[in-house]
Amino acid sequence: MPVTSYHHGVRVIEINEGTRPIRTVSTAVIGLVATADDADATVFPLNVPVLITNVQAAIAKAGRTGTLAKALNAISLQTNPVTIVVRVDADEDEAIQTANVVGTVTASGQYTGVKALLAAQTKFGIKPRILGAPGLDTQAVTTELAAVAQKLRAFVYASAWGAQTKEAAIAYRQHFGQREVMIIWPDFVHFDTVSKASASIPAVAYALGLRAKIDNDTGWHKSLSNVVVNGPTGIARDVFWDLQSSATDAGVLNAAGVTTLINKTGYRFWGSRTAEEAEFFFFENYTRTAQVLADTIAEVHFSYVDKPMHPSLVRDLIESINAKFRALKTAGLIIDGKAWFNPAANSKDSLKIGSLTIDYDYTPVPPVEDLVLQQRITDRYLADFAKQITT
Repeated sequence: MPVTSYHHGVRVIEINEGTRPIRTVSTAVIGLVATADDADATVFPLNVPVLITNVQAAIAKAGRTGTLAKALNAISLQTNPVTIVVRVDADEDEAIQTANVVGTVTASGQYTGVKALLAAQTKFGIKPRILGAPGLDTQAVTTELAAVAQKLRAFVYASAWGAQTKEAAIAYRQHFGQREVMIIWPDFVHFDTVSKASASIPAVAYALGLRAKIDNDTGWHKSLSNVVVNGPTGIARDVFWDLQSSATDAGVLNAAGVTTLINKTGYRFWGSRTAEEAEFFFFENYTRTAQVLADTIAEVHFSYVDKPMHPSLVRDLIESINAKFRALKTAGLIIDGKAWFNPAANSKDSLKIGSLTIDYDYTPVPPVEDLVLQQRITDRYLADFAKQITT
């Protein structure tokens, strides 16, 4: 601030410059769309996003019909994440049910169904990042979830709807190409305390909870695959899997971009691929890394907008990003990353109109999907055979 007025004494002028600490956005926030005609309507009003901070306690108000209570139970068996719930009307007609879940925008401007998840940030100040509608995710619903996920920078877990065989699941997977979608087949089996019998439970419900647990315990750089799932007692369809062979049901499904289920010292998801064809974001954690970095770096620089564009400000901005990259690299969340000022992207004309461009790149952490162990037979360890006997 320029000092122009007369003063006889001491002035103290605050200079608030320097780098800004960048806080990583919260990723373990579930967005769940479900049905429950007998749920407590005061706790779960229709088509209104509801913030749940204690999933286990919320089950008591979720009723016993529909998908809500079962989904909340599957989530709670993994962890206790912040969850945004949107309850929609149940209907026996699949077309009507799908329409209820997909949702619309009413004449009054209210978002319904899946679209209601878009209102969560305005209402609660948080974004749902892990999306699903277990037991309701028809092709149209998953398509809508994918569109909402792109707006929220979220990720969708969806079933291979209606698939009774692995061939049908592979064919179903071809309906999607979004990097924000993972297709899962088949479902888990779990003991249902309502029917007092084993029943098929959507694997997507467990995926939502497990994803949140991994985010909290390990990090968003770890894929869903090969982590023990709490709750299941079986798998709804036979899946042949062998660790050392790709010529299996699991191998064929994974090669087609379908995540499947296995039982190996516990029930696990097996597969890390998204619905995107092999470009840049074919791994689940590649997509989520891109989403987390985009929001983390953008949100913290809100305060820079409309500040005077001095070179010192630009240096501080770049150093803030690079400091965050160093912290993420140290934590093992990325391989590395770097931000820089590119003169070619910042001409005097663009700077004159207030447009500043900062470049940055990063490398996500690849999962060990294909571990190759090279085994060789040799006789060289027999060369000193006699010596080994005498000593």
